[in-house]
Amino acid sequence: MHQTKLARRTFLTAAAAAPFTVATSASANAPMLGAAVTPFNRFRIGAFEVTTLLVDSRTVEGPQQIFGMNVSAEEFAEVSAAANLPVDKAKFFFTPTLVNTGNELVLFDTGLNGAGMAAAVTAAGYTPDQIDIVVITHMHPDHIGGLMSDGSPTFTNARYVTGRVEFDAWAKAANEGFDALMRPLADQTTMLEGGQDVVSGITAVPAFGHTPGHMTYMIESDGQQLLIAADFANHYVWSLAHPDWEVKFDMDKAAAAATRRSLLDMMAADKVPFVGYHMPWPGVGYVLAHGDSYVYVPESYQLQL
Repeated sequence: MHQTKLARRTFLTAAAAAPFTVATSASANAPMLGAAVTPFNRFRIGAFEVTTLLVDSRTVEGPQQIFGMNVSAEEFAEVSAAANLPVDKAKFFFTPTLVNTGNELVLFDTGLNGAGMAAAVTAAGYTPDQIDIVVITHMHPDHIGGLMSDGSPTFTNARYVTGRVEFDAWAKAANEGFDALMRPLADQTTMLEGGQDVVSGITAVPAFGHTPGHMTYMIESDGQQLLIAADFANHYVWSLAHPDWEVKFDMDKAAAAATRRSLLDMMAADKVPFVGYHMPWPGVGYVLAHGDSYVYVPESYQLQL
């Protein structure tokens, strides 16, 4: 009896180990594929379908040259360490958003270039000629860069929408990028004031400061809301969690800080999710109030239910 049990135990142990040995050997020969992320993320807001598009990402050295310019290196390092962030580099994401209302396909911002933007739209299952409306939140180059491809509009059947204050400010600025990419589309562009609708269910919300007429857009359908928040906060810790920290790219830093607090207060109080153009991919999250500060909480599955 004892020998039989021992033999059976030995056999079972060997049998259990055999698959592990084979799997280990096979996986050792598999090639390294490199880091990768999905190119798009899709969910619903009421009857609307929302798709975030990852058109680019890049690593930037020396993040305190961009964020927290008005705080000490010691404070920046302390906040970064608490969030498990290195202080010598940061990852930037570039996230235009598509909203399909069922009647119109609306694109918010256009990335850095036409080829990348067209590829991102195609990867998400659409074609550039299906875009009905292109909304430009503001005129920084990483938001208007994809308007043109080889001198022609990337979105051949689209009309354009942007804030009047923003357009007028850049039209006076003798800016090369604006003049090459946005000005040629002026006759096809509708200028909005705050509170006006792009289409039913998409409303302009002024968020001035990052640029003179920076706009965010509230999406609302069947009682659900989502804010297309663009660049009101450019980093989930060094900007959103610390709204008074100065950001290099904010043209009016005091106004940008006031805008951040106003939008953060609203999103935290009303539990409104948002898409942040430079938030960690896939760019969708919530805001929690935390004393005089805020906390970014990435969306997990709330918008997939």
